[in-house]
Formats: sequence, C-alpha cells, structure tokens
Amino acid sequence: MALPECVVESIAVGGAGVGRLEDGRVVFIEGVVPGERVAVELYEERKRFAKGSVAAVLEASPTRSNPACVEVARGCGGCGWAHIHHSEQLALKASMVEQALGRIGKIAAPEIAHAEPLARTGFRTTLRAAVVDGQAALRQARSQTPVMIDGCLVAHPLIEALLTEGRFGDATEVTLRVGARTGDQMVITNGDPQTCDLPDGVLVVSARPVGRAGITEERAGITEGRAGITERVLGSLFEISPGSFFQTRADGADQLVELVSDGLRQAYGQVPARLVDLCAGVGLFGALIEATEVVAVESNRSAVQDAMSNLQRLRPPGTSKVVKSTVERWRPESAQVVVADPSRVGLKASGVAAVVATGCEVVALVSCDAGSLGRDAGLLVEAGYSLDRLTLVDLFPDTPRIEAVSILSRR
Repeated sequence: MALPECVVESIAVGGAGVGRLEDGRVVFIEGVVPGERVAVELYEERKRFAKGSVAAVLEASPTRSNPACVEVARGCGGCGWAHIHHSEQLALKASMVEQALGRIGKIAAPEIAHAEPLARTGFRTTLRAAVVDGQAALRQARSQTPVMIDGCLVAHPLIEALLTEGRFGDATEVTLRVGARTGDQMVITNGDPQTCDLPDGVLVVSARPVGRAGITEERAGITEGRAGITERVLGSLFEISPGSFFQTRADGADQLVELVSDGLRQAYGQVPARLVDLCAGVGLFGALIEATEVVAVESNRSAVQDAMSNLQRLRPPGTSKVVKSTVERWRPESAQVVVADPSRVGLKASGVAAVVATGCEVVALVSCDAGSLGRDAGLLVEAGYSLDRLTLVDLFPDTPRIEAVSILSRR
C-alpha cells in the first residue's frame, strides 16, 4: 500500500509538522520542516487527526540539514530537530510561542527577542540513560527501546565520559549529573550502587528511598546524611541534591538569571522590598536577584533543603525564608515582584491566582513549554498585567523544547 503524502504547512506547539491527508484530517508529522512535501508513515490514527513520522522527503526545504551527530542515524531520538538548520529552529520556536499566545492565551505576542547564542555541543550536565548489560544507552524517539551509542554530541565531556566508559551493574536506568564548573560527577541508579564500576571520585547514589528494599544510607551512597553535587552560576556555588531539579546547563542558568534580573530592574526600577520566588528549586533566582527580602516557595523536599542551605549561604543573614508548599496551597504574602519558574505544566489558574494575590507590580515568568506559557500569560493579562517583554533562551538546540523569560507588569 502506498504511503500517504502531504505538504507540511506549519509547526505545531510541541514541534511536530502539520499537514493534511487526502481525507481532510490533520496529520502531525515528526522529522519534517515546513514547506516540504513528504510521505508519511502513520503510527496513530483518530477520527479527526493522525500522527506519523516522515518516511521519505519528496521535496526538501532549503533549511533541512544533515544531523551533525552520527547517533541520529543509529536511531537515537534525543535531538528531534537535528535535521533543521539552527537559524530555522530559532524562527520555528518563536512561531510556536506566538501561536500559543494567540490560540491558547488569546493575547498578542510582543516582539520576541532571542538571547545571545549558547554552545550547541558539549553543554548538557544532566542526562537520563537506559542500561543494557551494564552499559549506558539512549533511547529511540517515542520509545523505551535502547540505542547503544559511542558518544553524545550535546553531553558535557564529564557526562560523556560516564556515558561511554561507566559500567552500571544491575541497573536498568541511570541519571547522570555533573557540575560543569566544579568537576563534580554523580550517578543516580535504580540498581544497587555497589555494583557500579566507575572512576574514583564519582558519587553513586540509589534512586530508591533509604529504608526500602534493604537500602541503607551506606548502600545508597549517602555520607553524613547528604549526597549531591555542586555547580557555580555567575560565580556563586549551589548545592544540588540527587532529587532536586537544576537547569541542564550552567551557561543557560547564567543567562536565565541575567535576563530575569535585568527585566525586573527595568520594569520595577528599584530594589524590591520583598521578592517571592515560586517553584524556587534550589534557590537559583532568590539567591542571585537583588531584593531586601526573599520568600522562596518549593514543594520538593530535597530542593527545599538545598534552597535553605543555598539562600543562607548566599544572602545576607535573616533576609530569606523557604516555605515548603505547592504554589496552589501556599498562602500568598505581599510582594513587589514575583519570579515563577514552574515545570512544563506551568502555573495553571491556581498558580496565577497565587501570583495575583501577592499584589506584585512585576512578574518574571520562566516557561519551558510553549502551551503552558500561552495559557499562563493569557491568565495574567486577564488579571490586569501586560506582557511587556519575551525573550527566548536556546537551552535545548536541535530539539523543539523552548525556554522563555517573560516580563509582565501591572497595568
């Protein structure tokens, strides 16, 4: 049976190409560039739409390029836009954000700026890998199928060394984390840490909670009650525990803090008496952005402990408070500015309500998903704020993932 053919009309929020099949259904296609005519292999069909991947490029876009990483040809699905020229990637990401603001948020996009380019190789400081017979492997797109590799173009050299040379014993999955500026290396394994064979100095901890399945603190790799790595951002040292979120590249963390700090300074014009840092993680923004007082709100227990340590160390005594709570359950406190850095699901209506309840004059919203950005920005505008600035930071080149810093001020 002949494969269906179509012209790729645009890129959807999320990164898939959009076309139409002969029967009129919309089809979302992976591995394409707008303007191309392609043959599509469908892997999901519904009444109103279908999903597929490119089987053959019949008419190629001039912005299609050959992936620089040889592992793509082997089936690694980590870099879903490796076939698109980098300048086109940036344009498509801006288009995705503009679509999300218009279609989901029902607001017009401001002029979308792009931050200064970051390195496109050797940057990633966190990586999750499958393990096959003790060796690390990456995965195919949309699949848990492992792909054995010889290297990873985007991995930081400290990560790549663990990825290619490490032996992970009885594990089926590991998470590799390093400090690019400190040299710290950590492996989080779902197997027995004592079965790993790694160079001296690499911290190995269990993904299984202490006290379960015979995991003691010693077997979990924990010494003196704590385990983790450190990383420097704009010269300041942050403690990062195994269970705490941190940006996947140090230079990107620098850039995010600088953009948020600059945006707040321009929009508010003075040092705020109180800054609220929502979804604070290990305290990155609260520790580095100037404010008389900082209230950091975080729900993850590990990150709360890290934030307490980092803020106490990096801020003047008595000027910070860490609240263990979800944004939805947090009792809002008055503040002049709010920084919110939620996960991909975004703030949602309850989180936006908490922001509004602070009475803040300026909001810095850090978003890692175009759809949630569109919804959250739309809700904030509806609540009386204006979207003044939006800057895209290319933390994840060769993928459709976005990172955006939005500055909103009360009208």
